[in-house]
Amino acid sequence: MSNKSKIEICANSVESAVKAQQAGAYRIELCAGIPEGGTTPSFGEIRMARQLLNQTKLHVIIRPRGGDFLYSPIEQEIMLHDIKVARQLGADGVVFGCLTAEGNVDVPLMQKLMNAVGEMSVTFHRAFDMCSNPKEALEQIIGLGIDRVLTSGQEATAEKGIPLLKELVELADGRIIIMPGCGVNAGNIRKIAEETGTSEFHFSGRSSVDSGMIYRNSKVSMGGTVKIEEYLKDVTDPNKVKAALSELALKDENDKALEKKNKSLNPKKSKKEDDWDDDDDDLDDDK
Repeated sequence: MSNKSKIEICANSVESAVKAQQAGAYRIELCAGIPEGGTTPSFGEIRMARQLLNQTKLHVIIRPRGGDFLYSPIEQEIMLHDIKVARQLGADGVVFGCLTAEGNVDVPLMQKLMNAVGEMSVTFHRAFDMCSNPKEALEQIIGLGIDRVLTSGQEATAEKGIPLLKELVELADGRIIIMPGCGVNAGNIRKIAEETGTSEFHFSGRSSVDSGMIYRNSKVSMGGTVKIEEYLKDVTDPNKVKAALSELALKDENDKALEKKNKSLNPKKSKKEDDWDDDDDDLDDDK
């Protein structure tokens, strides 16, 4: 039976989270530090998001810094504290991933963090795309009891990663959700869905909004030597979310129609017919 497709929006602020909810997103992954790939949001950000998201599930990324996923003892303790804070503030889930220096899943550390999540859902994030052996990593993640893996199929975009994504879905065999992310949009989400067999998708759907500042000092950048657009703000665009949802709705309708057609072509036998078949078998045995 076909599953209804779901969209998770990577929200860089409470404002983005609210816009995603209004557009019909199933779930929010709340992140700070998007240019670094997402870092743990503040206490206030999580609390406000929880207060305002009453129709959409809230997941919080647990990542103390950008860069790799090899964490020091101090960073590990920070992650434990952040998981407990997210839980206390009412998050529905948390998102994290830890690796060894060799590019394997750090199973002991992951288990330690898993022990702190309680009833929250858990997603292993794109640390998976840095694993040296994705198939082995998948089995380890399943063994930890994690609910889903966010991955681009170890490629620059999920569309390029379709071959591995499809293979991961087949290997998972319903034991865990494979959720494509990175470069997903209304223009390719249906293709990714149809070619991989996935039903959950992760993307940002953001657009840049001009700042309300009238006075602007163009000589100074808050990013130091790295030039950052100080007077542009990226916010989730409801139209982009709705467009992707529309594409998935069309796919889901086609899946339902195909399922209905297959059922009509291959109707299940009635109990009476099964009994007749059993009687025929008995007659054959008597011969």
